[in-house]
Amino acid sequence: MQIFPLAEGVFTVDRTKVFMPFILGKDQLQERPVGSLLVEVQPFLVQTSRDLILLDTGLGFRENSQLQICANIENAGFLATDVTKVLLSHLHKDHAGGICFINEFGEIKPVFPNATYYVNEKELSFSLEKPSSSYVATSGIFLGSYENVQLLNGDGFIDGYIEYRLSGGHAPFHQVFWIRENGAIIFYGGDEAPQLQQMKNKIIAKYDFNGRLSMQMRQAWWEQGNSENWTFLFYHDVKTPLYQKGS
Repeated sequence: MQIFPLAEGVFTVDRTKVFMPFILGKDQLQERPVGSLLVEVQPFLVQTSRDLILLDTGLGFRENSQLQICANIENAGFLATDVTKVLLSHLHKDHAGGICFINEFGEIKPVFPNATYYVNEKELSFSLEKPSSSYVATSGIFLGSYENVQLLNGDGFIDGYIEYRLSGGHAPFHQVFWIRENGAIIFYGGDEAPQLQQMKNKIIAKYDFNGRLSMQMRQAWWEQGNSENWTFLFYHDVKTPLYQKGS
């Protein structure tokens, strides 16, 4: 398996949930609204013998006229049309902004037209029934009617080699994924395993739905993953996008 981090950069976000680009070494955090946090955003592309898998879809920002996620995929040597599976940990805007786009006719279209999108059914319902600034309304509307969507419930497997598990720490219906092939194991924990330092330290994050549960799961994943040689993918850590013990 090959892994391609698709770093979108560093942003600040405050209670409005508006993500603003932040240039390290140039911009000053104290000039942003009080309570602003620095957030790194980084989807992942994983090439297996069967699929080209995208793990979450970024913010949906554009560079000139092109979606940044598509430009990053092209820089990795692929096209958006090559993606066969889109695995969604949850639908918060920094993870789901690149799911779809609105064309010049006002129609909602998939960014990845040849892919099946996988999302937890209750997460999708939650995003539609209880809209908030954390969610992108267009993404939920699109997923609710698009034919190439697989609604997941609880725990299970996709095509026998991609495991999904309802975790519910960061958001009530957040899910995590394992991709296994030829003895290798890739683990993607979304916002419940977002950074290397959060795996190494006991941190209860205030922004989590259940911070204590997230911390406990991180500890368990870290211990098991290091003993089984998992490759960890960190969505909010562009400095250390992936980690494997001994590497």
